[in-house]
Amino acid sequence: MNNNENSQLFTGKSLRLGGSKELYRDNGTVFGDLSAILIDNMPFWAEFSSTPSSKVSLMDNWEVKLAAIVNETIKENVTSLAGVPSWMLVLLNEVMDTTKKEHLFEIWENLEVYFHGGVSFEPYKDQYKNLLPKADFKYYEIYNASEGFFAIQDQNDSDELLLMLDYGIFYEFIPMDAYGSNDQVVIPLSEVELHKNYAIIITTNGGLWRYKVGDTVRFTSIRPYRVKVSGRTKHHINVFGEELIIENAEAALKNVCDKTNAEIVDYTAAPVFMKGKEKGAHEWMIEFKRPPENLEYFTELLDNALKSLNSDYEAKRFNNMTLNKPIVHEARPKLFYDWLKERDKLGGQNKVPRLSNHRDFLNRLLDLNTI
Repeated sequence: MNNNENSQLFTGKSLRLGGSKELYRDNGTVFGDLSAILIDNMPFWAEFSSTPSSKVSLMDNWEVKLAAIVNETIKENVTSLAGVPSWMLVLLNEVMDTTKKEHLFEIWENLEVYFHGGVSFEPYKDQYKNLLPKADFKYYEIYNASEGFFAIQDQNDSDELLLMLDYGIFYEFIPMDAYGSNDQVVIPLSEVELHKNYAIIITTNGGLWRYKVGDTVRFTSIRPYRVKVSGRTKHHINVFGEELIIENAEAALKNVCDKTNAEIVDYTAAPVFMKGKEKGAHEWMIEFKRPPENLEYFTELLDNALKSLNSDYEAKRFNNMTLNKPIVHEARPKLFYDWLKERDKLGGQNKVPRLSNHRDFLNRLLDLNTI
């Protein structure tokens, strides 16, 4: 609000997209989606500024819930959106299909901002701009997790996130170039350097002690401390020493989509392991909303973009020394949706793992892609 003095945010409602209220039980422990638990425990007056209603928000069945959200929210004066980009896009496309409108401002004329987080916004940015064709529409990123609320975008039109130092969290960091090795060290916030990748360690007044969040960040500013989320400690490919992280993958795909006029719905990648004298490779499964005209050319551009962004990848690809060129499969429509549904992972807080050091996810997707 400080950045946007003329905002009418509170004259309407926030369309929130949370998880399921369904509780799970394992070894005497009861657990569930944090977003649903928060919605369920909000004070009664918070309902007045939110849509859909708590009753709809907390439904278990995603497909029934999706239709209920659309029917309820298209009648409201929605001024903001809040949710994970991939699932929010599913919802907004359903809104468009139901209303047969050209863009979202025909439904919610006062819509002014989308608060997003959970997964990188980069692969979805162009699709949102098509749905929200206003130059002054705002996108604000938040960086939170079940373990704590870490950082917020505090400037208009910026992808840097201000690290919040007064939210009951003590931060430490592990440089990723030594992560998991005998040379691994843990450093305090005061010793971080610009543009290096770090794994986050937190101690919180909620009871966590030197807990590894699983995310990696890169500092873009020291005074004040601002970061970009660069990936996950588990979601990377480093089978051949290429150290491919999500940030590389997102930037490369954005670059290639711009050049080929393609749009991506979801993707994942995994290694092809060496067998005998056969070299390794990276194998990608990509579901397109708008596919490239030539997938082979798309693959060539992707390979070149990754080389330019990641010197370790480039070194392993030099003369096919360790890695052959990538293998890219075009996924059938709704492949990732069906895969998540099979794993009972439909809904607002579930995410597709982007990069893996194993082939479990990819092998199943390859099987489903032929059905």
